[in-house]
Amino acid sequence: MDFNVKKLASDAGVFFTRAVQFTEEKLGQAEKTELDPHLDNLISRGDSTKNWTEKILRQTEVLLQPNPSARIEEFIYDKLDKKLPSRTTNAELLGQHMLEAAADFGPETPYGSTLITVGEYQKRLGSAEREFLQTSAANFLCPLRNFLEGDWRTISKERRILENRRLDLDICKARLKKAKQAEAKAALLSEEVDKAEHELRVAQTEFDRQAEVTRLLLEGISSTHLNHLRCLQDFAEAQATYYAQCHHYMQDLQRELSRSANAVGAPHSSSAAAVGPPAATAAAAPGQKPGTLSMEQVQLPVTGARKAKVLYDYDAHDGSELSLLADELITVYTVPGLDPDWLVGERGNDKGKVPVTYLELLS
Repeated sequence: MDFNVKKLASDAGVFFTRAVQFTEEKLGQAEKTELDPHLDNLISRGDSTKNWTEKILRQTEVLLQPNPSARIEEFIYDKLDKKLPSRTTNAELLGQHMLEAAADFGPETPYGSTLITVGEYQKRLGSAEREFLQTSAANFLCPLRNFLEGDWRTISKERRILENRRLDLDICKARLKKAKQAEAKAALLSEEVDKAEHELRVAQTEFDRQAEVTRLLLEGISSTHLNHLRCLQDFAEAQATYYAQCHHYMQDLQRELSRSANAVGAPHSSSAAAVGPPAATAAAAPGQKPGTLSMEQVQLPVTGARKAKVLYDYDAHDGSELSLLADELITVYTVPGLDPDWLVGERGNDKGKVPVTYLELLS
């Protein structure tokens, strides 16, 4: 292998000279060229952006993937430029275990059928979680990483060059100062001073050019903030969608479990008596299950009637429930024996049970 000895020696000499200049500046033994205030502010703002982006990125990764070994695996696959295999979420795995247990215990048994119901909803929750993780990684984490590994690396490289240009400029200033002092003592010829002045002009030009390049790159931080703002909005929207899906699934699961419990307990309990008097039960329509009277048949005292605003659309699952439209106003009240998660709602001549979580109660 061929080595350019002269270039190697020259580079080593430049490095040593810059190190001496840097050390003398830190010790207060040499003058230091100060940067333009605007450029100095841009550098501070850039450093702050880099530091906070790193912290937000790391904590978001912890939020989305608490398992450290999984994060390391993702990092390795990313560095190898390979696609990470699709990973089953914990909720999906739990749901699968429940379904397998139900098959073992017997899907026709009360416990087995309930395992199937809960397991299916766990798999839905896991699927929603996986979609949320993928969306957040693509729309939020990737842009933050791209900034740190792309734009910021370029900015850091140009800043290092700028710092070297500044050190070279201050070295030339010191040489010119010494040359003029020596000339005054007739120790040097005037051409030495001319050479020092020429080197200073060249160093000043290179420094000014590099300062302009660095300034332009740092001013691009404003565009980075706007891009990260849009990414943050996408992340919040994905998060809201995910939690809304989870809430919806859990509401449906609670209803399914309530129906299952009523179906199991009806032949062995007097639950029908808790809904209405015996006379009302006897008057139920043919084919209607005990304990599932329509709201028109329930004749119980009203407690605490008040207005409520509907927050979300809701489709009734059977004749005892009332469908809702977002933003409409209805009258709601409780009746003895009704599940605390439900109220009785009225809209004109229509009446039925409505879920409390879909309402904003008004004073």
